[in-house]
Amino acid sequence: MSGAPVFGAPVFDEAFRAGLKNLLRWRRDVRRFRPDPVPPALLDELLELASLAPSVGLSQPWRFVTVDDPARRAALRKSFARCNADALAGQDADRAGLYVRLKLAGLDEAPCHLAVFAEPDPPQGHGLGRKTMPQTTVYSAVMAVHTLWLAARGVGLGLGWVSILDPAAVAAALEVPADWVFVGYFCLGIPQAEAEVPELEREGWERRRGADATRLRR
Repeated sequence: MSGAPVFGAPVFDEAFRAGLKNLLRWRRDVRRFRPDPVPPALLDELLELASLAPSVGLSQPWRFVTVDDPARRAALRKSFARCNADALAGQDADRAGLYVRLKLAGLDEAPCHLAVFAEPDPPQGHGLGRKTMPQTTVYSAVMAVHTLWLAARGVGLGLGWVSILDPAAVAAALEVPADWVFVGYFCLGIPQAEAEVPELEREGWERRRGADATRLRR
């Protein structure tokens, strides 16, 4: 019998590569959500896909915390309000008006809230690759977030990164282990609208640059 083995590696053809490129181009940081709930089974599936992300020493140091309790969400919303006011106060006069017009969080509308932490020294992985670069556990957690972001976009959901929060306030509100490192707080749900251009670019805050602007040749 000739040809590729039945149980060989999959072939990612041109159509797949085109679809992947579209997925990357249309991934957005979503701030405006519809209130439709995310089915629990779908959330479980997305987190399983996120767990396929690469990690240093196969340590899988990411820790996902789903936040459903109204009191905990309220505490995080309060932290956002304080941090956002501080950020606004630090803007230059010519930027302050634009900052006010930006919608910087989907905390009020998003049906699903996730906090992501990294365990800095997990037993899994037996420390491989972490002695010289211990920060790779946090990098690994970020890779899991990116995998989740793409997986969510692939099923029509949007993810929004809320970084205007006090990490200590988040850890206290969620009562996580003291050594966990806060990576980010994320809102998940169906976007109100779709756009290929990032919202911050559409609003005039910043524009996306190509690889040449971020590449250093040696």
